[in-house]
Amino acid sequence: MPAIEVSHVTKEFRLGALQSLKQKLVNTGARLMGRAVEAPPLFKALDDVNFSIEPGEVVGIIGHNGAGKSTLLKMLARISTPTSGHVKVNGRVAPLIEVGAGFVGDFTGRENVYLNAAILGMSKKEIERKFDEIVDFAEMSEFIDTPVKRYSSGMQVKLAFAVATSIESEILIVDEVLAVGDLAFQRKCFDRMEDMIKRQNRTVLLVSHNIRQVERLCPRVLMMNHGHVLHDGRAKDVCNAFYEQNDDRIVASRPGGQLSSHRRFMSSGEIDLIAIQLVNRDGQPCDEVEHQSEFAVEMHFQVHTAVTRPKFGIGVHTTDFLYLSTSHVPDSEVPQSLEPGVHRVLCRVARFPFLPGTYALRVGISVGERGSTAFYVENAHIFRAVSQHLSRSDPDVSEGFVPIETRWCTNAGSVAVGAAAALAQQQL
Repeated sequence: MPAIEVSHVTKEFRLGALQSLKQKLVNTGARLMGRAVEAPPLFKALDDVNFSIEPGEVVGIIGHNGAGKSTLLKMLARISTPTSGHVKVNGRVAPLIEVGAGFVGDFTGRENVYLNAAILGMSKKEIERKFDEIVDFAEMSEFIDTPVKRYSSGMQVKLAFAVATSIESEILIVDEVLAVGDLAFQRKCFDRMEDMIKRQNRTVLLVSHNIRQVERLCPRVLMMNHGHVLHDGRAKDVCNAFYEQNDDRIVASRPGGQLSSHRRFMSSGEIDLIAIQLVNRDGQPCDEVEHQSEFAVEMHFQVHTAVTRPKFGIGVHTTDFLYLSTSHVPDSEVPQSLEPGVHRVLCRVARFPFLPGTYALRVGISVGERGSTAFYVENAHIFRAVSQHLSRSDPDVSEGFVPIETRWCTNAGSVAVGAAAALAQQQL
């Protein structure tokens, strides 16, 4: 029997349903006078959604904002009901949705633990048995008898996460709650989630915009788009389809050579980047580069005031801002000064190492002996890497951004343990 079964589920909301008292009176008067009142339009947050999840299965749900992910989870958590269709959930559910929303500011942390745990379905004996574990995990023993209104937002979320994940349930529903607290606590949250998935064999539904996290935790992924399940399958395949969809949207919204205002940007006013483009080995502008091919980045800078020792740098990052590489002008080639005017700078790339996908350039300039930042911009230029022989979904490529050259020998024969250790030591 499936742990979760969703059959032809549709959820509709009436847009503009909240009306002022005046508008309600006007509409009522119109109806009494026999005049038709136009009803607000309906919006389908979910449209004929079908899928099932087996016990112990870990499934990720991804999609753009407004795709219907959170609406679906609220139905599975029995927070809301579908307009049509059926949702069957077999087992106790622990929903990690809007963690900490039920905290009462005037109550202490201790009182809120008991209140929230009871709301989530834990008995008093269960709460008492797990109380110390909850407080220790949240790292809140020093403040547990302090009113929650004196907590920082991070402290509240840490305590709420500890309560929610302590419930002994068959099904865990998680909606964007792994990025709570500081980095060390995020690591603890991630480790707890992995423990729940791998050792406790729970059925887990995970919604997150962190696609790399979803791909690591979930063997199966559903991709939603405008209320529909667009893809349902192996995590790598579905996540790649999501990346490609988003890459297409990014490229379409930011034409090559046009500097976008939606970026991290710093400028001292001394220098500005006024144009940037990629050029191939023939000197022609391009927005696609071949994997392992040669190309150049051509930049034009407007120098407003004379600067000394300008040091230029470029970097490559993914569209979700994972920095991949950085290169600077060698000290021996840094000019002593630049006078006001427009200057052209060329950076040649001998072999572009990254696998097919969409990437972005960032550009920076420091000036003076102390290397103070004069200009910095991310997403200065969006471009694609392509290959005739490789693709992101190629099973031989596997995960990562850069292929490595390897040589394998699978028929090398057996070696005694001591000899193997000595050989490894020699190679090191």
